[in-house]
Amino acid sequence: MPSGSPSTTAPTNPTVAAGRTPGLAATSPHAYDAGLLLLRVALGLTMAAHGSQKLFGWFGGGGIDGTGAFFDSKGYPASKAMAVVAGLTEVGGGLALAVGLLAPLAAAAILGTMLNALAVSWNGSFFAMKGGSEYELLLIAAAATIALTGPGRYAVDRYLPVVREHRLVYGAAAVALGLVTAGVVLLVRN
Repeated sequence: MPSGSPSTTAPTNPTVAAGRTPGLAATSPHAYDAGLLLLRVALGLTMAAHGSQKLFGWFGGGGIDGTGAFFDSKGYPASKAMAVVAGLTEVGGGLALAVGLLAPLAAAAILGTMLNALAVSWNGSFFAMKGGSEYELLLIAAAATIALTGPGRYAVDRYLPVVREHRLVYGAAAVALGLVTAGVVLLVRN
């Protein structure tokens, strides 16, 4: 074998030795954290505003009475209580997600709520122009993404000893919790 063959010579280029592809710039971990912060804040505040429509009638929402009547028309028992639960879940989960507090659980709250919204609004069409569910699907995917990846460095979770280091198992358990909770709530619907 020639003396310069890859099988006999260790890489002398530190980029190759570190497992990076030569010619490609390494992405800063802060870039990922900034992206996760933007996603968390956008999703969290959107959900908090959405929940405020249910709880307080803000932003043109129906409040407890209007939301309760809607839930009743969709077959939910104790529709006003369900409206309060949905509103609190969206506001609480949204604000917690925005600041990165117990982010996997906050994402699970949003995931479960939006799975119910998807089940109620599903008409077989994807595009919103035809009454489809693209909005709900996007929010579900964003919540699951944050649950699985963790909140990033710019989050309150970084200061909590138990969840300081995000683990995939936390995210997977949160996604499972959101799925199970949504399933239970959908089972009680008429």
